[in-house]
Amino acid sequence: MEKVNLSTRRPYWFWVAAAVGLVWNLFGIMQFLPTINGTVGSFMANGLTKEQAELYVNLPMWMTLAFAVGVFGGTLGSVLLLLRHSAAQHIFLLSLLAYIVLYIGDITEGVFAVFGFEQVAILTTVVAIALALLWLSRKQFLTEDPVH
Repeated sequence: MEKVNLSTRRPYWFWVAAAVGLVWNLFGIMQFLPTINGTVGSFMANGLTKEQAELYVNLPMWMTLAFAVGVFGGTLGSVLLLLRHSAAQHIFLLSLLAYIVLYIGDITEGVFAVFGFEQVAILTTVVAIALALLWLSRKQFLTEDPVH
């Protein structure tokens, strides 16, 4: 039987946080996918006003790309974190930077103005969670020598 090095074991909360991060980012993918081929009609059918739907359809491609990098990066980072792979840190940093770009885009392209406080609160939460996942991954690898 192989000995377990207790100094590299992670507390229960660490695994719960990493798993919640994965679920959160999978939910983000579900939010992202409809934006790829969304139309004014499809967005309105999902509860957006005409003004909101037209704004979404006309957002620049770099914002869609930032959303994609943020959410898919967060998902990949979460999987890597659960596998205790050191690359999780770099992927989470990329995801966080993408969300910051998206935040700037929401300001400059008028998304916050059209959607209001709810959108500000949502994207602020997304950035905070991305930052927390980056912190969690750094905590994981600052306290041990990575195996991968």
